[in-house]
Amino acid sequence: MPKMKSHSGAKKRFQVSTGGKVKHKTAGLRHLLTGMSARRGRRLRHSGYLTPVEGALMRRLLPYH
Repeated sequence: MPKMKSHSGAKKRFQVSTGGKVKHKTAGLRHLLTGMSARRGRRLRHSGYLTPVEGALMRRLLPYH
């Protein structure tokens, strides 16, 4: 059976941790930043983890990660 292909978009945006959680970068830091409070900007810097249900969907797109 041939190898499965990883989803190119998911490969660039998500990272699977050792424990199986899926890590992602928080959205909202690309443009329109001047109207944003400094506190919100600082909070958006940190990455987050997907919920278990969403993580399971992403792991299907990233079979060998």
